[in-house]
Amino acid sequence: MQCNAIVSDGRGKFELDQIEVGSCGPDEICIKIVAAGICHTDYDSMRNWNKRFVVGHEGAGVVSAIGEDVTDIEVGDHVALNWAVPCGECFQCREGNLHICEVNSPVCGDGLCGHAHANACQSGSEPIERSFHLGTMSEYSIVRRAAVVKIDKSIPFTCAAIVGCGVMTGWGSVINAAKVAAGSSVCVLGVGGVGLNAIQAANLAGAAKVIAIDISEERLEQAKEFGATHGVLADPDDSNLTEVVDRVKVLTQGRGADYAFECTAIPALGSAPLRLIRSAGTAVQVSGIEQHIDFDCELFEWDKIYINPLYGMCNPQRDFPRLFDLYKSKRLLLDELVTKTYTLENFGQGIEDMLAGKLAKGVVIIDKELAGE
Repeated sequence: MQCNAIVSDGRGKFELDQIEVGSCGPDEICIKIVAAGICHTDYDSMRNWNKRFVVGHEGAGVVSAIGEDVTDIEVGDHVALNWAVPCGECFQCREGNLHICEVNSPVCGDGLCGHAHANACQSGSEPIERSFHLGTMSEYSIVRRAAVVKIDKSIPFTCAAIVGCGVMTGWGSVINAAKVAAGSSVCVLGVGGVGLNAIQAANLAGAAKVIAIDISEERLEQAKEFGATHGVLADPDDSNLTEVVDRVKVLTQGRGADYAFECTAIPALGSAPLRLIRSAGTAVQVSGIEQHIDFDCELFEWDKIYINPLYGMCNPQRDFPRLFDLYKSKRLLLDELVTKTYTLENFGQGIEDMLAGKLAKGVVIIDKELAGE
């Protein structure tokens, strides 16, 4: 079957191209992608992976075919996709750390692209890899059963598409990794899409003070809609956050916050959450900074904890249903995160808008009829 897809050369260029999607292997599922989220990781991968691949790692759609060994998913089911595909058998999977599977995740080297099986997806006569084993910027994709979470058909595809990265990363960093306590104080540095979900999670966890920090007054106002109790405007030229730290201490009895979450992806701010927390507080680097950073060891005084969780320590079969239940009970905002929608044809505009800071979240609608548009 031929279908349209966004294909990148991994060196900064991409195009809308046709690929050939084959049949499912025994433990695989063919998904008709309805909606796919746009993420900074897409932009980074298109510039740095140095190989051709189908773009996209956030998505939701409808099952169009299943492999012979798949018994718990049926054609017609609605599903959300999970990019950190667990093998279920390696050391980390057996330890319960499905998000850092040693076979399929970034901890095993490249692990970021992959074929479902030989010739499952082709570009011309050559097999083509898919971003994070998914390649959601495509009309169809073949994925492993472990990448799929069945969802209620009442969940909009636009909402389901964004859960499998930005929502999960922000929410999971608060709930699964830091385990924010009720009555505590929380700082969230950077209130884009990931930061807004950290704010939502802190609010749901019962934090008494949720302090949003950003260089944009508009974003700080939006953060209050997602549960921030306070907003602190930062000076973009002050990487030490001197004035911000003073404001946070005023709000936290002079000590600093109990928890601080860095959600900016700016290397210069990698150590910033340590400045915002009290002694014995917890600093969380959420955004996945991978560059070399020099730390002043005095920032760790005294008994401060610094953690760097991947993908909110996601267990998709456990966490996705929780998130969708919170959405259905109107306690988790998902519709409000989607600033603008795009098509495969104007995917490039979505990337430009994201880089310009115009989006909390952008979503590509691939099948307008199924998406209800």
